[in-house]
Amino acid sequence: MTSIAPFHGYGLGLRRTHYADFLEGEVPVDFVEVISENYMVEGGKPLRILEEVRAKHPVILHGVSMSVGSASGLDDEYLARLKTLAQRIDPLWVSDHLCWTRTSAHNSHDLLPLPLTHEALDTVCDNIDHAQETLGRTMLFENPSSYLTFPEDEMSEWDFMAAMARRTGCYMLLDVNNVHVSAQNHGFDAQEYIAGLPLERVRQIHLAGHTPATPERDIVIDTHDREVCEAVWELYEWTVARTGPVATMIERDDGIPPLGELLDELDRARSIADRSLEARAA
Repeated sequence: MTSIAPFHGYGLGLRRTHYADFLEGEVPVDFVEVISENYMVEGGKPLRILEEVRAKHPVILHGVSMSVGSASGLDDEYLARLKTLAQRIDPLWVSDHLCWTRTSAHNSHDLLPLPLTHEALDTVCDNIDHAQETLGRTMLFENPSSYLTFPEDEMSEWDFMAAMARRTGCYMLLDVNNVHVSAQNHGFDAQEYIAGLPLERVRQIHLAGHTPATPERDIVIDTHDREVCEAVWELYEWTVARTGPVATMIERDDGIPPLGELLDELDRARSIADRSLEARAA
């Protein structure tokens, strides 16, 4: 598989609410990210819009249904449609999640957790190898947010992801918000998680908002429906000092505000990263 060179830039997820902003004007972003499955079709308006946006900005294809944790293997029809889209759009890269979403007969449309076992690792690595070979490109995989653990777990999630990257040659999409959410839910140290990853394999960072725990509900939920919180900004600054310059994106999927508010958050990410990278270089 080919290597993926670092790309230092700041981007947003392309959502329907902001189509007109991207089509009719100049939006100050270095890239956009789209949900792959929304455009894995032969034609139609969404694909036409994506092609028009692609003429202005680099695009990242980010999937939610590859299901690399599926014991039944990957859906080859799905991979064929994703390959066609990637050939049409020529993305910066293609990414998906460390999770499973389906059995052989049913797609849950949820990013379901995996037991952190050697058997599950073998399954994930076999599926990633198959996906990368079929697509003809190296991929990125994102750490999930999680709300439960399995009694069968044999390793930490960061050790699992490190082994996954080493065995398959894939790269990482490091979701800093997801690390924070999972750390709050499971009581581990977020910095220990990030320090345990092969940070030289990180090519992209996600930043997002989440729903805090309440007296009635003692878990933090990854909802992507509000601004990035201060704790995640602090973790981002600590992280960039260790990854060096990578692509950073603000991710909002619900409660989507006017574009200007997201661009303000993106400016904050730039400022934090600049400060962190200057300290790294000193």
